[in-house]
Amino acid sequence: MSPVATALTSAAVAILVLMLGTWLLSLAIKNVSIVDIVWGLGFVVVAWVVRLRVDGLAARQNLLVAMTTIWGLRLATYLFLRNHGKEEDYRYRAMRKHWGPRFNLIALGTVFGLQGVLMFTVSLPVQLGQTRVHPQLGVLAWVGVAVWLTGLAFEAIGDAQLAAFKRDPTSQGLVMNTGLWRYTRHPNYFGDACVWWGIALVAAETTVGRFGLVGSALMTFLLVRVSGKALLERGLKKRKEGYADYIARTSGFFPLPPKKG
Repeated sequence: MSPVATALTSAAVAILVLMLGTWLLSLAIKNVSIVDIVWGLGFVVVAWVVRLRVDGLAARQNLLVAMTTIWGLRLATYLFLRNHGKEEDYRYRAMRKHWGPRFNLIALGTVFGLQGVLMFTVSLPVQLGQTRVHPQLGVLAWVGVAVWLTGLAFEAIGDAQLAAFKRDPTSQGLVMNTGLWRYTRHPNYFGDACVWWGIALVAAETTVGRFGLVGSALMTFLLVRVSGKALLERGLKKRKEGYADYIARTSGFFPLPPKKG
């Protein structure tokens, strides 16, 4: 089996086992929200499984694994601390109410299965970038590291600022519009996208790794059009007074100076 086939197969099997195990755990604890925590951890698992199964340029492999592990563990830890002790996310409670006794089986496909497919696709740069010995790390890889660091900073600082805002009793009912949130309505999502474009640039130094750009493009699309910005703002516009004004003066994704008025 070729290194590329080994990487893709190993990643697919790892994701399948992880998602099936997470689904079984969700049945035991009656809480599907754990899939959100496992999302970040899944990429870490993929990165390490491919690293152990494929021989490539050790420097590039170690760099890709490190970038993915730091991002994935930070995200999983943040979501665990944020969700620990809380009830199941409203999205899954609504699905549970709608589907009744069939919910658990339907969730296996529409929640765990779908996230597994997305995880496999988004992680393509981590998989493919580890399969080639040549070339050595070059300028493109270090540009990727710079983009990744920028993204990680936006994501971590944005999450920390929002958490502090929510803990402040005087901010109840108000819209977060300070710090990074003054320049983009979603610094954490912008950071997430940058992280994966950075990882993809490191992988793209190899010919086959360039196909991994599909993964970063998919992640950006999800964050902007599907499960990130678009989904969140539909709810915020309905329940947050002043959010429409915030939208009018603040960039939706890329950080920009706020509009006057």
